[in-house]
Amino acid sequence: MNILFVYYVSSGGVETLNRQRSSALKKKNINCHFLYYQKVRELVNNHDAPTFITNDDNEIKTIINKGNYSAIIITSDYKSLPKFRSLGYQGNIIWEIQGFGPKHIARSELANAIPYVTGYSNGILSSITPHIISLLNEFYPSFPKFIFHNCFDTSRFLYRALPKVDSPIIAWTGRIEDNKNWREFLQIGHQLIKVYNAAIKLYMFEDHTLSSPTERDEFNRLTKQLNLQNNLTIFSNVPNERMADYFSMIGDSGGFLCSTSKVEGFGYAIVEAMSCRCPVLSSDSDGVSSSIIHNQTGKFYSLGNISQAMNEGIDLMANHQLRESIRTQGTKHVTTLFTPEQYSTQFISMLNSLGINFQG
Repeated sequence: MNILFVYYVSSGGVETLNRQRSSALKKKNINCHFLYYQKVRELVNNHDAPTFITNDDNEIKTIINKGNYSAIIITSDYKSLPKFRSLGYQGNIIWEIQGFGPKHIARSELANAIPYVTGYSNGILSSITPHIISLLNEFYPSFPKFIFHNCFDTSRFLYRALPKVDSPIIAWTGRIEDNKNWREFLQIGHQLIKVYNAAIKLYMFEDHTLSSPTERDEFNRLTKQLNLQNNLTIFSNVPNERMADYFSMIGDSGGFLCSTSKVEGFGYAIVEAMSCRCPVLSSDSDGVSSSIIHNQTGKFYSLGNISQAMNEGIDLMANHQLRESIRTQGTKHVTTLFTPEQYSTQFISMLNSLGINFQG
């Protein structure tokens, strides 16, 4: 069986999810193909599966005709649902939601999507994100909905023992854009350097191709204003497999991953860090509640509360007994909750519910 997954760009959490589920579903004899509309960077991580990059309708039609797809899953882009029908695809189309940023935008987008989704697709797929689930129940009460955890293979992305660095590293991953809330990370880092340890290093992992010039200028201005130039290192487009090295190093340095998102869907970077024994301090940003249990598998702070984030960060660095417990429990948690086997079982159940009979 062949399934086509469609998304805007080969970057970010959706790209990570695609590579994870490709591996998981392959073991069940489901072949995943991937279509991205554009490539905004040179790096495209290996999907170990056919990967197309085009937004040309004729080329997409050829892909559909040759692919013999039992289903097409389109992530986020509800406006393209009628296009795939007009290109001749008559099988099941599933609209997938993997976060829409701030809650007011998610509400607006899910409302706007109603005629596209109910008119041209057969079902909705979402990860377990409380505010999205609530909106789906409000706007699509009787439409087929499939809600289950994303998958993550901890046997392939895991802790690696590396030479230990001298100073704690506090890391951040994301795009330099408002919802990822880079301003708050710089403020938290500034306070921790000022109050706790002047030698703290700040590592920011980002995709420089996905930020606006205005946002970039504001970022540079705030960095200088807070005098972070000597503490801050920016990494752009690090290949995903190398992030296991960085997360392992950050965990062993005595530091942590700091996630400051205003709203997060699943938060793959958080799960990746936890798998590598890198503890996580996160804003209480909805979707990450599946992976973080406060003071058990990670730590939360209230969005916008810089002093609380600083105190939780200090506790995570200074309270060694709690830190080691969080590192151990965090790794165990993601190893058992997001298994590829569970994802495959639920994915096949979804297909069967839509009349696509497949045993795996």
